[in-house]
Amino acid sequence: MAANPLDARPAATQLHFLPVQTRMPLKFGPETLTSVTCARAAVTVAGRNGRTATGWGETPLSVQWVWPSSAPYAERHEALKALCRDLARDWAAFDAWGHPLEVGARFLGDALPARVKAANARRAERGEEPIPWLAALACCSPFDLAFHDAYGALHGVDIYATYGPPHLAADLAEFLEPAKEFRDRHPRHFLASSPPKRLPAWHLVGGLDPLEPGDLTGAEPDDGHPVLLRDWIARDGLRCLKVKLRGTDARWDRERLERVGRIALETGVEHLSADFNCTVQDPAYVCEILDQLERDEPEIHRRLLYVEQPFPYDLEAHAIDVGEVSARKPLFMDESAHNWRLVRLGLHRGWTGVALKTCKTQTEAILSLCWARAHGMRIMVQDLTNPMLAQIPHLRLAAHAETILGVETNAMQFYPEASVPEARVHPGLYRRRDGCVDLSTLGGPGFGMRVQEIARKLPPPEPL
Repeated sequence: MAANPLDARPAATQLHFLPVQTRMPLKFGPETLTSVTCARAAVTVAGRNGRTATGWGETPLSVQWVWPSSAPYAERHEALKALCRDLARDWAAFDAWGHPLEVGARFLGDALPARVKAANARRAERGEEPIPWLAALACCSPFDLAFHDAYGALHGVDIYATYGPPHLAADLAEFLEPAKEFRDRHPRHFLASSPPKRLPAWHLVGGLDPLEPGDLTGAEPDDGHPVLLRDWIARDGLRCLKVKLRGTDARWDRERLERVGRIALETGVEHLSADFNCTVQDPAYVCEILDQLERDEPEIHRRLLYVEQPFPYDLEAHAIDVGEVSARKPLFMDESAHNWRLVRLGLHRGWTGVALKTCKTQTEAILSLCWARAHGMRIMVQDLTNPMLAQIPHLRLAAHAETILGVETNAMQFYPEASVPEARVHPGLYRRRDGCVDLSTLGGPGFGMRVQEIARKLPPPEPL
C-alpha cells in the first residue's frame, strides 16, 4: 500500500506524574485505594509535510486495579512509574508512520511486549513478581492517547473524524479477524455518527461507602461534598448506580445489593449494575445471588441492568463457561477485555458484553469496540476514577460507543478537587447535573481538550 500523505510518526515525548489523594477510600476487591498517581504525557508528532503538533494523554496508574497482588504497594507503584519512563523513551524513538490506530497497533504488538519482557526479566533476577499486561497497557495508555490527540491537532480535525478514509486508508481487515468480515469497513462504521452531548452518569457505590447514617464512622470528610448515598442522589440527580461487591462473601454481596436497591427504589434511581471485580471462581456464586434477588426483591432485580466481570480476568488461564450467568443478566467483560482477541474468546465462553476503558489505550478500545459490535456484543464504557485530562477521552469514547446506557464517571466522588483547573473550562465534565455529564464545551482538534485554556501548573517533566 502506498504511503498516505496524511500519515504521522512520533517525534518527541514528555512525561509528568501528578499525585492525587482521595477524599474517601475506594475498595478494589481485596485492596483499598487512598491515593493515585496520574501519568500525563505529551507526544509531538511529525507529518510527512514536515509540520509538527503536540497532543496530550493521561491515565491514573491505579495500582490496585491494574496489578492486584500481595506484593507491597510501593514496589508496584514504583515499577509502574519506571515503566512509564521507559515507554516515554520508546514512543519517542518508535520509527513508524501511519494513522494513530496503525502506529498504536504496531507499538502494542512489538514495542510494548519487548519492553515488558525486558522489565520482567530484570524483576525475575531480583525475585520480584512480573508486571501484568493490564498494568503495562495502563502505562502505555497516556502516550497512545496523546498520539491520537496530536494526530487530530496535526490535521486540525476531531480525532473521531479520522477513523476512516482519507486519514485511515487501511480497513479493519488489517487489524481484526476474521479479515473477510471487516474488508471495506472502518471504525467509523461502528461509531455514533451524531454522538450525544449529554450522557447519563453512573455513580459508583464503593464497598466502603456509607449508605445510611448508621454507617458513618466520624472519619468522613467535611468538605462540602456529599458522603451518604441519598445525598449524592439528591445533589446530582442520579439515576444509575454501580455497586461494588466482594465476590468472596455471598451474604454480604446479597445484602449490599438489597440495601442499595432499596435506596434506589425510594429515590427514583432507575438502573443498577453489579461489579464483582474478578474475585468469583464459580458461576454458581453469581447465579445464586441473582436468583435470590429475583425471588426476594423482584423490583431490585428488574433494575439490575447488567453484571460486570465476576471472574478472574485471565481468560486463558481460567477457562470458565459463564453462560449460566449471562442467561440471567447481560454479562460484561472489563478487566478481561485487554484486546479484541480476548473479547472474541470471551464471546465464545458466554460473555455478552464488553466494558471498554481508555486506560487500556485508545487504540485497543476502538478495535475491541469494532470487533464486539460486529459480533452482536453490547458495549459499556467504564471509569478508572478518571480526573483531569483523563476524563476527556473517556467521555468522548462513551459518547461515540453507543453504550448500553451512558457512562460510569466517579472522579467527582473520590477526588473532586483534583480537577478544579479543568472544570473551569469544562464544568459539565466534572460535576453531574440532573444525572448526566455535559460534553458541550469540548471542541477543536484531537479530543477537543482545549488544553491551552486550562491553567494547570504541571510538576517538572520526568528525566528521560
